[in-house]
Amino acid sequence: MEVRATYKYAKVSPFKAREITREIQGLPVSAALDVVAYSPKKAAALINKTLKSAVANAENNANLKVDGLVVKEAIVGEGPTMKRMMARARGSGSRILKRSSHIRIVLTDEIKIETRETRKAAQKAAKKKTREAKAEGAVEAKAEKPAKRAAKKGKK
Repeated sequence: MEVRATYKYAKVSPFKAREITREIQGLPVSAALDVVAYSPKKAAALINKTLKSAVANAENNANLKVDGLVVKEAIVGEGPTMKRMMARARGSGSRILKRSSHIRIVLTDEIKIETRETRKAAQKAAKKKTREAKAEGAVEAKAEKPAKRAAKKGKK
């Protein structure tokens, strides 16, 4: 089941916030909270708040266990931009764009949490299969060579 939380009109540029959300996508919730908690960026605090809200939604509204949740998506969209003026030389002015963003986090319990141990075990199993396939291919090739030689001798 999917659970989501949004933080609208966050006072941070979407470009700066996307840097943090890219890091937490696909991580288990506990690991994502650790990454966000130790990041020195302003956007990390806002994303932390949204992530905790999504976890609370999962616990209270959907009756899901926190340890089985994974961050499925962490998307930062562009919010409204405030336009301000700053005085410049000779009575002119320049525009200052104060950007805002909408942060959306989707958690799910349907994605299997992959740890280092499970990943290593899967890699070892795949390696073993390829070795066995190569060994079988080599045995078959050795068995075919004498038959091919005999066929060539018969043609001459």
